[in-house]
Amino acid sequence: MKKMNIQTTKHSILPSLFGEGQGERLLIILFLLLFPAVLSAQTLTLAQARQLALETNKDVAKSNLTLEQLDYEVKAYKSNYYPRINLLLADFYSSAKGDVTISGGQLPIYVMNPTTGSYVPNVTVNSDGSYTLNQYALFPDQSIEYKVNNVFMGTLYLQQPLYMGGKISAGYRMAQLGQQMAQENTRLSNQQTLVAIDEAYAQAVKAKELAEVAKAYKQLLDELQRNVQSAVNHGMKTRNDLLKVQVKLNEAELSIQKADNAYRLARMNLNHLMGRPLDTQFDVADELPAESVNDAAASTRPETAILQHKADLAAEQVKLQQSEYLPHVALFAGLSYANGGEFGGERLMNDFSGAVGVMLKMPVFTFGESTNKIRAAKAKQKIALLEQEDLDEQMQLELSQAKNNLEEADTEVRLMQNSLQQTEENLRLTRKQYEVGFEPLSELLDAQALWQEASANLVNAKCQQFLAKTKYLKAAGQL
Repeated sequence: MKKMNIQTTKHSILPSLFGEGQGERLLIILFLLLFPAVLSAQTLTLAQARQLALETNKDVAKSNLTLEQLDYEVKAYKSNYYPRINLLLADFYSSAKGDVTISGGQLPIYVMNPTTGSYVPNVTVNSDGSYTLNQYALFPDQSIEYKVNNVFMGTLYLQQPLYMGGKISAGYRMAQLGQQMAQENTRLSNQQTLVAIDEAYAQAVKAKELAEVAKAYKQLLDELQRNVQSAVNHGMKTRNDLLKVQVKLNEAELSIQKADNAYRLARMNLNHLMGRPLDTQFDVADELPAESVNDAAASTRPETAILQHKADLAAEQVKLQQSEYLPHVALFAGLSYANGGEFGGERLMNDFSGAVGVMLKMPVFTFGESTNKIRAAKAKQKIALLEQEDLDEQMQLELSQAKNNLEEADTEVRLMQNSLQQTEENLRLTRKQYEVGFEPLSELLDAQALWQEASANLVNAKCQQFLAKTKYLKAAGQL
């Protein structure tokens, strides 16, 4: 903020109080007292504080990680459009074994039919339709042993969805909406971090300015004490006047200590928000930057986009629920190999086989489950739309309130500037009246106190004006 307390004092207060030469010497003393820390410490600007906070803030880091996570999820959902190729391998051993008995019997012998030239069974057909074997061969019972032993099976198969009732596209769209919501959440988290750092930085500048006001006020009292002490020594003033000045000096000392402590704590808070050790030494800039403010609507806020995405997400949820009760068609193809087992002392399986086909799945009757779930999804969609409408109105009210607060802060700064000019003129006139004996010392002390109060009020007003701009920019989505 502008050092108008010291600057104005130079031109309108100090020369009249101490004379031109004394006033200039006092300004040099004030400069040496007030600014050695600034010269020796590193100056931190608001832009630097914002950048450090955004780089180290844990909420911002979590938002960025969430955004990275959802980016991978979008890619994962997109892969559902493409075929899946899987390999299935199985190898097992079984001690199961046994045998199969094939019953024997009499087998007919074939002879040539001279008429047809073909071989026919050598049998005689009886009158009742039965057969009598003229010649036959005896076939004994056969017992064949089997064993399972070790069996290996492997299948490589492909599955390609052809139509899933819109399930894949709805899921992919929902993943994209989730990613977009995460992006807006990251922007919102950044804005909240910037508001916090602006408040902390403004408090630090405010504490620094108030400390400088308090020190400048004490310098006035120190010079006044020397003058009154000299007058007391020469019998021109009473000791009571000196005691009055000393009481004010004690109050000024306490004010300086409070302001210095406030400045130290404000810098510690800034270090905390920026992720640095609390005892890191630095000094804030003397001026709060002027933020440009333009009229805007709440529609540019990240919360507005989040609400819109939430409503779109509810609409996609309806489509996803509907897809569960529509036909699902998929193409599949596979290549298998099996090896193992024995039958009659020979390997039973040792070959490749292939298969291809189309699979259709469609629910026929679900006892009202599909209808109720779809209705529930549509009700959820209506709730999301109502929430969007309600929160849009709330954000518009917040923007209007922020604009009113900014206008009031601008007015307060202007009035405090006028008040400071008036107290400076009052102090100058009171000083002159006191020097010629027309005003008592108490009036001069009151005039100095009013000047200090007006200077502090202006510092507070400028700090509130800066924060009002920050909050307006956030409410307008421009921070």
